[in-house]
Amino acid sequence: MTQTHLGKSIAQLSVLIQSGSLDPVALAEESLDAIRAYGDQAIFTRVLETRAKEEAAASSRRLREGRSRGLLDGIPVAWKDLFAIAGLPTTAGSIVLADAEPARDDADVVKALKAAGMIAVGRVNMSEFAFSGLGLNPHYGTPLNPLASDVARIPGGSSSGSAVAVAAGLVPVSIGTDTGGSVRIPSAFNGLVGYKASRGRYGMAGVFPLAGSLDSLGPLCRSVQDAIWVDAAMRGRFSPEAARAEPAGLSVVVPTNVVMDDAEDGVVAAFEATLSRLSAVGVKIRRAAFPAFDRLFQVMAEYGPLVTAEAFALHHRRLAGPEAKAMDRRVVARTRLGERTTLVGYLEILKVREQLIGEVAAALGPNEFVAYPTVAHVAPALAPLEADDELFVKINGRTLRNTLIGNFLDWCGVSLPCGTGDAGMPVGFLLSAPKNHDERLLGAALALEEIVAG
Repeated sequence: MTQTHLGKSIAQLSVLIQSGSLDPVALAEESLDAIRAYGDQAIFTRVLETRAKEEAAASSRRLREGRSRGLLDGIPVAWKDLFAIAGLPTTAGSIVLADAEPARDDADVVKALKAAGMIAVGRVNMSEFAFSGLGLNPHYGTPLNPLASDVARIPGGSSSGSAVAVAAGLVPVSIGTDTGGSVRIPSAFNGLVGYKASRGRYGMAGVFPLAGSLDSLGPLCRSVQDAIWVDAAMRGRFSPEAARAEPAGLSVVVPTNVVMDDAEDGVVAAFEATLSRLSAVGVKIRRAAFPAFDRLFQVMAEYGPLVTAEAFALHHRRLAGPEAKAMDRRVVARTRLGERTTLVGYLEILKVREQLIGEVAAALGPNEFVAYPTVAHVAPALAPLEADDELFVKINGRTLRNTLIGNFLDWCGVSLPCGTGDAGMPVGFLLSAPKNHDERLLGAALALEEIVAG
């Protein structure tokens, strides 16, 4: 089959489908063929061929009969291996769950996108138990960053397969999770739009957790418009509520502490050039220190990271048993660090968290956004990280640093491509807003997307 629709956005495909010039069955088959033929077979952990063909056939019938479910009807989607798919075990990127009891039903958000007419074509790879920002997986292989032209480079994690599946053009969108940056990091590394919604914006039933006080969801896709449509459908809405903002009416604050520490020159140059373009169209930009950023890392150093404490609580029985030997040694080591966080320490973290959320909210203007590089470096080479566990820990911490701030402060955020850095690799521009300001954030991202892209 001639593959003519790979790499297109949801918006581009939707026009073709709704006009009748592209049949959902043909598009699903094209996607499935591309997945099978693609050189990197570490992207998908399970291809849902039978389900995809059945859903595509149903979509095709609806469209022929004039019963379209809307702009997403017939659009392929891939799911991170944390979302329950009826009839399959949820393996969370791990072999220790390969024989787990199959899910009786789809996760709530899987149901929601199916109700919107989307076609589930497969499950994609991830860091084991979603506990790394790099995307390496020793069990199912590490999906390679398709934009690297020099050496094999990491995809970013934990939603590694999600990013690579979209960047490689195999699907127009994949749904990931974000506990410390797992949607925004791989989106930045692969030149995509990655939207981390506010925690609690979507139903979490059927989503394998990492840390309940931090876990959030969101799409990795090619445009903000695509993200807005998918966001509405994930909440059971048939029309989006976000409205495009006017650039000249937007205000952005750029932190002067933490987020630019040890940043690569190429990242700094791409980010500063983006700020200049934004300023030129009337976006108000100010720079300010956020003492809360320093404080949250001090709290992590004193009591341990919140995510590590909650991950240990989730996995402590697994770590004490024989399953630990079958897990990624790096995930085991990081998770075991959570045992050091005492109950008193955990409660202190939560108390300080609420204080810092309030402090930062008070420091922002009523319609102000926060902007800084999604990651302070571009996607690094894979081989050194596979060979050196000490380097892995160091780079993982550096990779997660900027994005985890948003999780800790309960923000929503969108990573937008803003140029390239070292080795011609993509750089991400992270725009964030306080919790439940998603429509305002998406409207701003929609207005700024082309300007940020340069």
